[in-house]
Amino acid sequence: MIEKQNEHATVEAEEVNTDQERVEEPQPVMEEVIDATALQEELHATKEALEKAESRTLRLQADYENFKRRTRLDQEAQVTYRAQQLVTELLPVLDNFERALQTEPTQDETKTLLSGVEMVYKSFIGALEKEGVQVVEAVGQPFDPNVHQSVLQDWDESHPEDVVLEELQKGYKLKERLLRPAMVKVNSK
Repeated sequence: MIEKQNEHATVEAEEVNTDQERVEEPQPVMEEVIDATALQEELHATKEALEKAESRTLRLQADYENFKRRTRLDQEAQVTYRAQQLVTELLPVLDNFERALQTEPTQDETKTLLSGVEMVYKSFIGALEKEGVQVVEAVGQPFDPNVHQSVLQDWDESHPEDVVLEELQKGYKLKERLLRPAMVKVNSK
């Protein structure tokens, strides 16, 4: 019985030893074969993608800044020239006032009426000037196609060539924007 126990213990010890040997034996490790060129290509592709993303981000930022600037300039122009359409529509009324003031009164009633029209005209002009409306200078000025519209030509030796001789209809600006060019007669051969 002791022999059987010893034999049993020996078998168990061998089994334990074989288990230990199995555990202690290094198991084969799967080594990945690292391909350096594939890694370099992947790194290069990643760098290109990052550069493209950065470039796109910078373009988007620049576009957004340009959009903000254009919007601000549009708003400023809208505030500056808010009265442009109204003033443009009132210019014929202003012309009629000026024609009415050019008539010669023959009676006292006409003189009184004309002085009333003149008062209205002056307040009308004052309101327009307050909004930034300016008369385009014409007579005696060099002809400027940007602000003058030549409808007649005449030659007068007492004036230099290409000078405005006569203003047929006044021109107007709203601040720096031309509303209507002055219709003029130009000294030309």
